[in-house]
Order: sequence, then structure tokens, then C-alpha cells
Amino acid sequence: MDWNRIEGNWKQLTGTVKAKWGDLTDDEIAEAEGNRDVLIGKIQLKYGIAKDKAEAQVDEFAESLKH
Repeated sequence: MDWNRIEGNWKQLTGTVKAKWGDLTDDEIAEAEGNRDVLIGKIQLKYGIAKDKAEAQVDEFAESLKH
């Protein structure tokens, strides 16, 4: 799924996001508002991982929504 569609359907996808990144709070997920860069930053901070790893996780997540 392309990121514009994810952003447009963010409220419906918050449960899926929470399942993938369970350490993110509901507020952190809401703050991301479907913005890819904000989500990557929150994942980096929460999980203490490098930006490229967080980007890879987000890209895998978006790819998984195509199926």
C-alpha cells in the first residue's frame, strides 16, 4: 500500500500499527497521524534502533498491507 493511502486510512490502521509496534503508546501512534517520517522517529526513540532499521520496518509494514 502506498504511503498516501496509509496516511488517509490512519485511524483504521492504528490497531495494526499497535500490533506491530506494541511499545508505542496510543498517543504516540495518534501523533504520527500517518506521517511516515514521524512514525520512523517514534520507532527509533522507543526501540533504540537506527533510522535505517526503523525505515526498513515501516517499509515492511506498508508492504504487508498490500496482501
